[in-house]
Amino acid sequence: QVQLVESGGGLVQAGGSLRLSCAASGRTSSNYAMGWFRQAPGKEREFVATISWNGGSTSVADSVKGRFTISRDNAKNTVYLQMNSLKPEDTAVYYCASRTVLGISYNEGSYAYWGQGTQVTVSS
Repeated sequence: QVQLVESGGGLVQAGGSLRLSCAASGRTSSNYAMGWFRQAPGKEREFVATISWNGGSTSVADSVKGRFTISRDNAKNTVYLQMNSLKPEDTAVYYCASRTVLGISYNEGSYAYWGQGTQVTVSS
């Protein structure tokens, strides 16, 4: 089992920044690829970013490219999502997720463990 706890969400004005953290615990969490997804009100959950087990491979959605960065610190068992130049359309609940393999994935069905989510609200 892997337990995931997100933090760092909140209310921010458009153009501002937030850094989300996802603290992982449990069996060999540092050996797994991780991802961030988000779900806006009335919409399906969508992929945001993913990172391989050692941080050597990352990918972000086109909608956040150039604004969001995913990183990880395996010594702290934590994955981060740095969000800059935030827009009102970034408003959503952001979820951290863990795979049970090393490599990245855009497919939420390939993630075995999920956090409870953290709310991000961007005001215009």
